[in-house]
Amino acid sequence: MRIVTWNVNSLKARIDRVEAWIQAVGPDVLCLQETKMADPAFPHERFEALGYESAHHGQGQWNGVAVISRVGLDEVRPGFDDGRTDPDPDARILWATCGGVRVASCYVPNGREVDHDHYRYKLDWLSRLCDDLAANTDSSADPVVVVGDFNVAPDDRDVWKPEAFEGMTHVTEPERSALQRLESLGFTDVFRERFDEAGLHSWWDYRGGAFYKRMGMRIDLVYASLPAVGALDFVVVDRNERKGEKPSDHAPVVADFSFTQS
Repeated sequence: MRIVTWNVNSLKARIDRVEAWIQAVGPDVLCLQETKMADPAFPHERFEALGYESAHHGQGQWNGVAVISRVGLDEVRPGFDDGRTDPDPDARILWATCGGVRVASCYVPNGREVDHDHYRYKLDWLSRLCDDLAANTDSSADPVVVVGDFNVAPDDRDVWKPEAFEGMTHVTEPERSALQRLESLGFTDVFRERFDEAGLHSWWDYRGGAFYKRMGMRIDLVYASLPAVGALDFVVVDRNERKGEKPSDHAPVVADFSFTQS
């Protein structure tokens, strides 16, 4: 099963590229972030024409997440089921079961600045994600894959120049500790399961030729439960999709799993 995460930074602006990429790469499950669409505007029919079912959780010009699948789309749920009564005010997470695998498409808050209200919201959001997973999944037995734009670089290897990010969001200890809690629940960053080296990124600023200067961050992540990690074949960042006309500032991250059918 080929599972992909991609922050498209406006699906309306990128729909032709997304369709062409689907036809070329053939994902089984494509998780999108930052669609920037309300639900009625989501182009379900265009994905259906390619052989995919789709679910979307959006709010208009901001945020928005989707799961697009050709292996089934069941038990769709937006938001958190973490025991709290207050809903997430933003459209940032969508769950679905695809071919027997529980999948979450996540768009973690940016955080803006350290100690900003949005930064505190980010940390609370990540805590709620972990609480949801702890309450509703068994990472030792269930195939679960949690993907998306996490807006956190897990360690210094994941930014082009650690000194350039000193005192900024995306690299602070509380943010990274939130990812470590996810790992303590039994989830593995599958990219780091295969690659140790620094300088492998998934996001590059549009400004200053950052992509061509390799001035990026690895913030688009694929976390897998134990059964999914055991089924991992390979994982790759499709840097080519960051090139050309009107790209997103994020590249797709592609993970292939060979799940045994029961």
